[in-house]
Amino acid sequence: MASHHAPRRRTVRRLHATPAAMTTAILVTGLLAAPAHAEDGTGATIGTVARATGDASFEPGPCPKTPEPIEALENARCGTLTVPENRADPDGRTIELGVAIVPAATDTPKPDPIVWLAGGPGDDAVGEAKMAIDGGLNRDRDVIFMSQRGTYSAVPDALCPNVDEFNARVVGLVYDAPSTERLHVEATKACRDRLAGRGLDLSAYNDTESAADYEDLRKALGIKQWNLYGISYGTHLALVYMRLHPEGLRSVGLDGILPPSTGGSALTWSSFRQGTDGLFKACADQPACNKRYPNLSATFNKLVSDLEAKPVTTTVTLPGGDKPVKVVLDGGTLVNWLTSATHTAEAVPRSIDELANGKPQRIAEQWAGWRTNPKGIGVTSHGLVYGVFCSQWTPYETQEQALEGGQEQFPTFPRSVQAQAPLLTFLRPDCDVWNVPAAAPSIRDVTRGDVPTLALSGSFDAQTGAGNGPYVARTLSRAKVVTVPYEPHVVFATSKCAREIAVSFFNTPGTPKTECLNGLEPPRFEIGP
Repeated sequence: MASHHAPRRRTVRRLHATPAAMTTAILVTGLLAAPAHAEDGTGATIGTVARATGDASFEPGPCPKTPEPIEALENARCGTLTVPENRADPDGRTIELGVAIVPAATDTPKPDPIVWLAGGPGDDAVGEAKMAIDGGLNRDRDVIFMSQRGTYSAVPDALCPNVDEFNARVVGLVYDAPSTERLHVEATKACRDRLAGRGLDLSAYNDTESAADYEDLRKALGIKQWNLYGISYGTHLALVYMRLHPEGLRSVGLDGILPPSTGGSALTWSSFRQGTDGLFKACADQPACNKRYPNLSATFNKLVSDLEAKPVTTTVTLPGGDKPVKVVLDGGTLVNWLTSATHTAEAVPRSIDELANGKPQRIAEQWAGWRTNPKGIGVTSHGLVYGVFCSQWTPYETQEQALEGGQEQFPTFPRSVQAQAPLLTFLRPDCDVWNVPAAAPSIRDVTRGDVPTLALSGSFDAQTGAGNGPYVARTLSRAKVVTVPYEPHVVFATSKCAREIAVSFFNTPGTPKTECLNGLEPPRFEIGP
């Protein structure tokens, strides 16, 4: 779950796929060159046969469009799933979702493929294929990527480039000021009006419809059983899918867990507390770090209050840029920076210390680099972001409950900071203008069942705290909870050990191999002068 994307240690999360000009050739290569493929119920290679199921249909064809090439998709079998936009409206229009199936790396693939569920909400799973395949997820099984409704390669998309552009401008504004809120809500409303003007039924971009899309894909591909691997928000969707469509599931991997039964600002504050406490403790446990940066948590908390009262303004020049960028650092900015900075944990203590001693450049450069990255413009489906949050979260958490979440976890923070949970700034007024109906109360039901489940978390995860793993496992009788120490949000992206555990889980869901956890060491924190 993220409103912007931070760099990750060792592996970059958001990567994109093959250009449209190459897709036809790639489709043929994928069909003819791969050594072996998993087969559907008729004996045909999965993804090579057109098939209808109910109101949905799959048609083999070109691979989904992507902003950048992804080598992992060069041998993919691709096509399009066509589904109703709103299954409650029999006279409504249909939408098209791109599908890419990357073959297993073995000559003897297992018959049950893995489906990758992307983060966000609003990320396109096809664009995350490099992370999945580079991590070895297709070692024994085909891996299926589908553009979730509204995302980059879906037709229609529900992108909001103007919101992305405003989020880049925010680096030069007081983060949680009323004037910033007004401009943010104006950008959100402009996007909503544009999407509605294109005819999108914005009430249909949610987990219930998306889960039905994936179930239709399973049936249209002729697959008896498959496995899910969800990251970040993809775990939110996976848990809904498990509750609504368990019959086709062999096993489910959850990485960076976001429970739909508790999703909201209070949960987000709890996750921020867990992840940052883990990082600060790791520094305190290292004599050199603790000596150079004592009481790091107290230093950070004081900075949040001080900067909220008196923001610091500076300018930075980013790599590849020739113009100075204005950056305003206030308390809200600092909280949101740290939420993502856990991905570069080794630099955090030094960055906080430098800021406390009047040197804001390291944090300002990192913050501006993330927010103004041009690759982040026009790739996130804000229509899906608000479709999920505004129908499934805000109707079931009052403004008072959201504030109490911040006050409970960080009682010394200023009220203006407590009122805006990390990465969810201005969510409630945004949802007011997005104006979609609340989902049925059952969307908040816990997921129960006996599907084998791997609940993976990182102890430095400040977006979806490690405590969410045991929480979802309480009602999943065959769940295995694994916390990877010293790792941030989405451990598959950053940890070789986590990838080994995930791949082994799909071969033996009851006994994933976790021995690699024993040899993990904390990061070597930078020690400044």
